[in-house]
Amino acid sequence: MARWPLGQTQRRLLGYLSLQEWKVRLIFWSGALAVGIVAALFAIAGNWAIQLHNRVLAHSPWWSLLLAPVGFVLAVACTRSLFPGTQGSGIPQAIAALRIGDEELRHSVLSLRIAFGKILLTLLGLFSGASIGREGPTVHVGASMLMALGRFTKFPRRYIEHGLILAGGAAGIAAAFNTPIAGIIFAIEEMARVYEERATGTLLVAVILAGITSMAMLGNYTYFGTTGAILPDAHAWLAVLVCGLAGGLAGGLFSRGLIASTHWLAPSLTRRPLVIAAACGLIVAALGLLTHGVTYGTGYEQARLVLVSDAYPDWGFPFYKIAATLASYASGIPGGIFSPSLSTGAGLGADLSFLVPGAPMAAVVILGMVGYFTGVVQTPITAAVIVMEMVNDHSMVIPIMATAFIALGTSKVVCHEPIYWTLAQEFIGAATRDAATQADSSRSSPS
Repeated sequence: MARWPLGQTQRRLLGYLSLQEWKVRLIFWSGALAVGIVAALFAIAGNWAIQLHNRVLAHSPWWSLLLAPVGFVLAVACTRSLFPGTQGSGIPQAIAALRIGDEELRHSVLSLRIAFGKILLTLLGLFSGASIGREGPTVHVGASMLMALGRFTKFPRRYIEHGLILAGGAAGIAAAFNTPIAGIIFAIEEMARVYEERATGTLLVAVILAGITSMAMLGNYTYFGTTGAILPDAHAWLAVLVCGLAGGLAGGLFSRGLIASTHWLAPSLTRRPLVIAAACGLIVAALGLLTHGVTYGTGYEQARLVLVSDAYPDWGFPFYKIAATLASYASGIPGGIFSPSLSTGAGLGADLSFLVPGAPMAAVVILGMVGYFTGVVQTPITAAVIVMEMVNDHSMVIPIMATAFIALGTSKVVCHEPIYWTLAQEFIGAATRDAATQADSSRSSPS
C-alpha cells in the first residue's frame, strides 16, 4: 500500500504531539523555572551580603582596610584554585561559549560548578565592598544551568547549538532586573549579535518562566522605582545631546580603560594574583573611606535615591564609582558591571543636570543612565529598553532612544570594539590553547 508523503503542516503536528518532544519541553521549562528561582535567591543573598558589609562598617569604617583586601584575596584564591572560569562579569564567558564549537571546551566556561562558584564568590565580593553587580553573573549562571541541562538530558542538537545558552542568558537578565523584554533583546543584540529564528521560541519561553518565577518570589517591583519624568519643551531636549555625548564618551573611556587594564595586568595576575587582589582591595577601601561608603557595592541605593527623590550626590560620585569598578574588575574577582554602570550613569546625569536647567533632574538622570550604559556595553536598544523597564517610564521613549544612539556613536570613537566581545576573545583563545596543549600531549604520549 502506497504511503503519501507528509506535508509540512502534518510533520509539525506530529512533532507537536510527539511524547519525546513533550519530554524535552517539560525538562526545558523546569530548567527555566530553576533559573528564575536561583536568580531570585541570588538577589536576596546579594542584598544580605551588602547589609552585612554595612553592619561591619557601622562599627568603624576603617574595617574596610582589612575587609576589602582580605575578601579580594580570598575570592581570587578560590577563583584560581577551585572555580577557574568564574572571574569577571560572566557575560564574556557566555558569549565565548556561543563561538566555541567543541562541547568539552564549552564546559570550561559554562558548567554547574562554575555557576555555584560564581554565586558564592560574587557574594563574597559584595560582602567585601567590591563595586560589582550580580546581573552579569546571573547571565553566566543562567547560561551554565541550561547548558548543563542540555548535557545531562541529551537534548536535540538544535537546542544545544545556541538556544540553551541564549535562553539561559536572557532568563538571567529578565529575572535579575525584572525586565523580561530587555532579557530577550539583550540575548539577541549582545550575546548573539544575530537574529536566529529557531531560537526565538526558546528565548521567549525561558524569559517568561524565569521572569514569572522571580516575580512570584520578589514581587512585581521596578528596579530603580517609578518616575513620571518628561522633557517639557524643545529647550529641554538639549539634555538628549548632552547626555548622549558625555555618557557615550565616559562609557567608552571606561570600557577602553577596563580592557587596557585587563591586558596590562594579565602577566602580573599570572605571576602574583594575590598581590594584585590585595592592592585592588586597598584601592576600593580607600575610595570608600574617601566617599563615606557610597562607592561600595552595586550602587543601587545611590541611583534610586537620586532618581526618585532628587537627592543630589557629591559631584565626584560617578568618577569615584568608575575608579572603584575598575579596581574591582582588575582584581580578577567574579562580579559584573551592569549595576555599577547604571549607578555611575545616574550620578553623571545628576552632574549634567546643571547644564540643562530647563529639564527636570529626574529626566536628565534617566538619560545619563542610558547614555553611560550604552557607552559601556555599546548595545543601544538593550540600554534603552532596560532603563525604561527599570523605571517604568514610557513617556521618555523617544528621548531615551535618541540618547542611546548618540552615545553609541560617541563611544565607538574612543572604544572601537564592544567590551564583552573583546573580553570574550580571551576565553575563546584560552580554550583553544588548552585544546591544542591536550592534543599535543596525546600525540606525544606513548601508545
